[in-house]
Amino acid sequence: MSYRNRTAALASAAALAGSVVLMAAPVARAEVVDVNYQCKTPIGDKSAVSPIDIKGAKSGDGYRITMSWQKGVSSSPVELGKGAMTPSATIALGGADGGTMTVTGPANDAAIPANTPIKINDLSGTYTPKKSGEVTFTAGVLTIKALGTTTTCTPTNDPGPSLTLDVMAASGGGATGSTQGGGSGSGSGAELPQTGPEDSAVALGTLGGTVLLAGAAGALWLTRRHQGARARH
Repeated sequence: MSYRNRTAALASAAALAGSVVLMAAPVARAEVVDVNYQCKTPIGDKSAVSPIDIKGAKSGDGYRITMSWQKGVSSSPVELGKGAMTPSATIALGGADGGTMTVTGPANDAAIPANTPIKINDLSGTYTPKKSGEVTFTAGVLTIKALGTTTTCTPTNDPGPSLTLDVMAASGGGATGSTQGGGSGSGSGAELPQTGPEDSAVALGTLGGTVLLAGAAGALWLTRRHQGARARH
C-alpha cells in the first residue's frame, strides 16, 4: 500500500472513531407535563393543574434530579409567613428501574398571602441507578407541611414522564438514600458539581476529536518518514 493510501486509510479510521464516540453519548429526553393535582387539605379538597418540569444532571455515580412547578398548587386560608411551609415530593421511576425517589427543597423564602396559590420552589434529590438502560421520571405525590398541618396532592390524570434518561448502573451499587423499590436516591446533601447529558456529549465529542487528531498526527508522521526515506535514496 502506498503512503498516500495509508494516509487516507488512517484519516478515515480516525473520523469513524470520532463518529462512533459521538453516537455513544447518553440520551436524555425532557418535556413539560401538565399534572392535575387533587389536594387533601385541613379545610377540604382542592384541585389545581400545574405544568411539571423534571431535569437530570450527572453527578458522580448518580444524577441530580430537579423538579419544578410552573404554577402554584393548593392555597392556605391564612397567610404563611416566611419559612412556614416546607414541601417535598415523590417521583415515580419506570423503564429499566422502578419504585419512587424523594425530592425535597427549602422552606418558602417569602410570605405567602392567604387564599393564593402556593408556589413550590424547585425540589431536588440524587438518583443512583442500580440498573442500566432508559429510566423514566414521572411526577408523584406532593406533600406540603405548614403551621403544624399536612397537605397531600396526588396526580389524578395519569401524567406521562417529564424526563427520560439513558443511565449506567453505578459501580458497587451500594449507595443508600430515599428511593423506594428501585435505584438509590437522596433528597438532601451538599450540591455537587453537575454535568448534564449535553455536557457529557460535549466531553465525548472532545474525545472523538482527540482520536481524530491522533490519527492525523500518525498519518503526518508516516508521510514525513516516507519523504525522509525517499530523500536518503
